[in-house]
Amino acid sequence: MNREKIKVFQKSIRTWYRHHAPNLPWRTTKNPWHVLVSEVMLQQTQIPRVLKKYPEFLRRFPTPQALAKAPWGTVLNSWQGMGYNRRAKYLQNAAHIISTEHHGIVPQGTETLDALPGIGPYSARAIACFAYNRCEPFIETNIRRTVIHTFFSHKKNIPDVAILLVLKKIEPRTKNREWYLALMDYGRDAIKNVPNPNRKSKHYTRQSRFAGSDRYIRGKIIQLLIANGNLPLKRVHQELHEDPHLSKLTAPKTKNILASLLKENIIRQEDHKYSID
Repeated sequence: MNREKIKVFQKSIRTWYRHHAPNLPWRTTKNPWHVLVSEVMLQQTQIPRVLKKYPEFLRRFPTPQALAKAPWGTVLNSWQGMGYNRRAKYLQNAAHIISTEHHGIVPQGTETLDALPGIGPYSARAIACFAYNRCEPFIETNIRRTVIHTFFSHKKNIPDVAILLVLKKIEPRTKNREWYLALMDYGRDAIKNVPNPNRKSKHYTRQSRFAGSDRYIRGKIIQLLIANGNLPLKRVHQELHEDPHLSKLTAPKTKNILASLLKENIIRQEDHKYSID
């Protein structure tokens, strides 16, 4: 990869970003807690849903301490509409660690961030970059799309290791926070009408059908328990069975999913009844 190609690519990405960068509230802040919340919310969730929930959630939990002290039922109720409810549990657990072990301050180091519940390598690097401007190459789905589309258009089964090598070579010397935002936006919006480049990734997996899936059932159980309080297994199963997508759901399947939610401390069981708190 020659320097001229890198310069042309950098210029094209930055020019596109100047003209098309979306106005997103988590882009205008460097408050580390706000950035962390946005990154957790954006995991596997589309921007329009996060745009609605993000300000509501931060009004209720403006600091790690506020989230750490909140009753779990309140947190889960505030999270409704986002999906992947275990993220809310991870986020509250992370808030507790930040409050007790880091004096209420979101850590800057990627290794320390990575160790927080529900963060992981990508989110740790994104938080360090967008909150503290401590940027190093990292991969998320849209950055991967951009790199594969531009530099691996005629290849298949591309590992992330190869993409990271490219990111290291093309990383500019300045304004790296803006650079990674631009790469993400370009992959999401500028090339949205081409066949998905991520299908050429070694790590690509097709998203499974949502309606009727375990994730769908988990979400329905949470909604049911928030609305109705303590319910026995039989009632939970009856309510689920009325959903047209769950007409073939068996009682053992319902029990297994309830068990997984119990194991993750998302729901609780007492006197053979299930509830949120």
